[in-house]
Amino acid sequence: MADPAGRLADPAVEARLSRLDEVLAGLEHTPGPALEAVRLLTEVYGEALARVLDGADERLGARLAGDELVGHLMVLHGVHPQPLAERAERAMERLRPAVRERGGDLTWAGVEGEVARVRLDSGSKGGCGGGCGSGSADISAAVREAVLAVAPELSEVEIVPNGEERKAAPAFVPLNTIKRRSVPQEAG
Repeated sequence: MADPAGRLADPAVEARLSRLDEVLAGLEHTPGPALEAVRLLTEVYGEALARVLDGADERLGARLAGDELVGHLMVLHGVHPQPLAERAERAMERLRPAVRERGGDLTWAGVEGEVARVRLDSGSKGGCGGGCGSGSADISAAVREAVLAVAPELSEVEIVPNGEERKAAPAFVPLNTIKRRSVPQEAG
């Protein structure tokens, strides 16, 4: 077992992940051996993680998946034992008490492609649903952050206010396809 004194605390891990994002962003603009080395190393680490999970029983797999850092790596490598919807609903469950305190509720509305949909109901107190100001924006931001933290494979979390369905984009009709109707002239 690793020496606990040599391990990183969560804030140190977060700092390193932020720095890693910065460095990788720079590498993406400079293709070459360094970027290929990162890609190959990521693939090998992903395979190693998959093999660890193959040898783990269901209980250990769930425990590993419950760790924020390990769970994120499992998602990154496509080996997370829980489906996306289950992870997102679990994140919403953690937020639900705070939302209910403000008179609202959250409902998982599904995933379309890489976009999750969450219904934000205002409830009888009218405290957090569609359009009630900064409280709604704060809750929407918290929902997005919580869902994306457990399901980083999503590109977006769409918040659908109570009673609203997602509206289709207006149809585009090119102006040159519209013709004037001729008005029949009256016989005189």
